[in-house]
Amino acid sequence: MGLAAVSILVAISIFAIIYLTSSLKLKAFVALFLVSVFLAFTTLPADTVVSTIKEGFGNTMASIGFLIIFGAMIGISLDRTGATISIANYILSKTGKKRSAQAIGITGFITGLPIFCDSGYIILSGLAKSFSARSKVPLAFMATVLATSLYSVHCLIPPHPGALAAAGIIGINLGNLILAGILFAVPGALAAWFWSKLMVRNKNYPPAAVPDEPEKIKHDALPSALMSFLPIIVPLLLITFKSLITLFDRDGASLIYKVFRIPGEPVFALAIGVILSLFLLRKKDIESMNSVFTEAIEKAGPILIVTAAGGMFGMVIRETGIGESAGKLLAGTGAGLLVPFLIAAMMKTAQGSSTVAIITTASFILPMLEILGLGSETGRMLAMLSMGAGSMMVSHANDSYFWVISSFSGLDIKTTLRVYSSSTLVMGIVVFTCVWVSSLFLM
Repeated sequence: MGLAAVSILVAISIFAIIYLTSSLKLKAFVALFLVSVFLAFTTLPADTVVSTIKEGFGNTMASIGFLIIFGAMIGISLDRTGATISIANYILSKTGKKRSAQAIGITGFITGLPIFCDSGYIILSGLAKSFSARSKVPLAFMATVLATSLYSVHCLIPPHPGALAAAGIIGINLGNLILAGILFAVPGALAAWFWSKLMVRNKNYPPAAVPDEPEKIKHDALPSALMSFLPIIVPLLLITFKSLITLFDRDGASLIYKVFRIPGEPVFALAIGVILSLFLLRKKDIESMNSVFTEAIEKAGPILIVTAAGGMFGMVIRETGIGESAGKLLAGTGAGLLVPFLIAAMMKTAQGSSTVAIITTASFILPMLEILGLGSETGRMLAMLSMGAGSMMVSHANDSYFWVISSFSGLDIKTTLRVYSSSTLVMGIVVFTCVWVSSLFLM
């Protein structure tokens, strides 16, 4: 089949996913499966269709399954025990009430490292209302600061499913990606902070009317700040430390490498985080632990399925060869990092899911990396970060996270679009700009 025909079929498939999920509200997994089968049968040899679909689904599940489940367990434990409130209260005690917006932003950024953005927002939305009421800061600003601080790490850093799956597809060291992702998420969160503050200025947006304290757990029953931070910080340090050791000891011959080789593996690092999070439980019996495990598995299941289905669709696209062909056409254009950024941005804006956008983009550009001058380890990392920046923009009415923010903050749709959605556009552009400027010095 000719390149033009394959390109048309791939384009039709992408638009079909967008139409099925956005307009017809079909479940993402079903839409991805149907479209993947259609594209595979119309572009690939018949005897490779089943193996390609199974490989795409299975490989993605193998690379992210444990990480998403363990990440969910940590998140549920932090929620149930009030650890997120302890973290927020600790940060607020250091910043003061006058800097409550900074406090909620830092809280969102830290707790968002292992917790999915929608879960994190649901957990912390009451806290945002409380901070807004106490400090008389517009709720639209406070809610957006929380939402974008959670969102910045969600789009760039494992164990969040999009970044995790795309890193596996492109072949990137997770420890290095965590370090780089945090580094580039900071300017994105700051840009959203300043932009949302500008958007509420002189608009008479009110603060939260009634203090809505989230402290269902009494203050004296909350876990200590130290114990609350440990399930988040320890896994990240273990993964990062192993990656740093690997930079200096590529052969793995040193004693320190052998000591951290297993604990520094992302699966075992997060498993350690789960164990630490269980110490937060007031009742440390099997029934309480099983309750956490059950809720986490129930929450992780749909995310795992959709993410693996996105990997399946990406594998089919990769096998069509269109990515390699497109790369040859783009060779010499100097487009470089702009290609993964724009593809992810278009996919995100059109169909709503950052996870689907970044996984599809990763599969699409993988064959182009060498041609685009991004084949080195550094180039792949920068391409990954560019996709993450693209997957931030624009979060609007076709994104479930948009509705979580609107519903749990009590903001009307117009305000959410004006303040929050515009902030995701700004943060995506700022993160990509930082990545592009960095590439001038690193490549």
